[in-house]
Amino acid sequence: MAGPRVRFAPSPTGYFHVGSARSALFNWFVARQHDDGVFILRIEDTDTERNREEWVDGILSAMDWLGLDLDEGPFRQSDNQAQYATSVAALNGGGYLYYCDCTGDDVAKRKGDNKTPGYDGFCRDRGLDQGPLTALRFKTPREGVTTVPDLIRGDVEFANATIDDFVVAKSSGAVLYALANVTDDRNDRISHVIRGEEHLSNAPKQMMLWEALNDALHEDVALPAYAHLPLLVNEQRKKLSKRKDPVATESYRDQGYLPEAFVNYLALLGWSPRGDEEIVPLATLIEQFRLEDVSHSPAFFDVKKMAHMNGEYIRSLTPEEFLAQSAPWVNPWSSAWRPTDREPGWSEDQFDEALYAKVAPLVQERVATLGEIPAMVGFFFSDGVSYDETAFAKSVGNDPLGQTLLAVAVERFSDVDWRADALHEATIEIGEALGLALRKAQAPIRCAVTGTLVGPPLFESLELLGRERTLQRLRDALARSSQ
Repeated sequence: MAGPRVRFAPSPTGYFHVGSARSALFNWFVARQHDDGVFILRIEDTDTERNREEWVDGILSAMDWLGLDLDEGPFRQSDNQAQYATSVAALNGGGYLYYCDCTGDDVAKRKGDNKTPGYDGFCRDRGLDQGPLTALRFKTPREGVTTVPDLIRGDVEFANATIDDFVVAKSSGAVLYALANVTDDRNDRISHVIRGEEHLSNAPKQMMLWEALNDALHEDVALPAYAHLPLLVNEQRKKLSKRKDPVATESYRDQGYLPEAFVNYLALLGWSPRGDEEIVPLATLIEQFRLEDVSHSPAFFDVKKMAHMNGEYIRSLTPEEFLAQSAPWVNPWSSAWRPTDREPGWSEDQFDEALYAKVAPLVQERVATLGEIPAMVGFFFSDGVSYDETAFAKSVGNDPLGQTLLAVAVERFSDVDWRADALHEATIEIGEALGLALRKAQAPIRCAVTGTLVGPPLFESLELLGRERTLQRLRDALARSSQ
């Protein structure tokens, strides 16, 4: 038998949602498990009022970042109008459709206090002809059930009486979602429809359309296997909101998540490989993935857990890999790609590539995302210090002991052997003389030199910064505290 043919079919109406990225990934897994598997990208761009070309570009660039290579496509639904017209004509000729001129207000008036959702079938037997205001509706069976065999959820039954006669084509002739998807899936010979749970209610309608087209076109095209993935929820266990939750895949790329880490984390949303390890090589994820093992329970999209995993991936990079991966955030002028709306905080002339190569190992062990690096190393490449006012007040400005320590450090650091271990020992001695533990003793020094109370290892940083720049910053902080 031929390998699976799967499709990812997003609508370009916004940023690339993490739920869409998970759907694309699971489709890609299924295709890549077979030498002759086919992964297709189909852009559902028929909603001209909401679609924007920049969102298409976002989908393509995000999928490229994730490494989800295509076998066919990207195709666009807007190019398939002729095929849709053929489907409409076949269904209409086969007696599966009828014209309807009802407006939403008409239906609401007829229903009165009956709040049952859906169309009331008023035009089903009126025998209307095509007109400027007539849409085409599908005659759904009024009895029995439609069973959706789902690889994740088992058999899901829908009472046909609860499915209204849905519109398949507007009066303008534009074909709507259900029929467009069925037509495309038939033409693309899709074997598996793998998508989010929110599409489960569409499945019985699409199955009805599929069987009707088989009859009307005298074909015997097999229905695809369905698999509806669990919802992604936030920490309140509510469905991820585009307005309230961080759901844009592009934003995680710009924050400095590694694509390998992002893919690894997405794979664990509703599914898990064998064993207890969560950091799993891509080849293992592909090999072990099975739709039948995906849970139907909602999956918690835990940004903190993903950041932790990303940090583990960062620490596993070789020094050379870390330099290459971090380049867009520290030296964007030399990179083919740079994070959107992110500047490092220094100019191209101020950046010292050789110095950064020495600094990089100090921060690689401390960052969870590559986007955290500029704030951590900025003091190396700036002419002065940008102070965290709260940190400065706490450690120097409002602390006479901190000011005394800086004054002593200026004197002591003037002739100390300029090595990290010697600077460390000197700071211990200064602190002991003032009754301070090392943690308290180094705080004012760190703030004076870096502007904050957090950052890379202090004494290794001072060694790289150099004696002259370090002493000048200690003096500047003292002067500032006396103002």
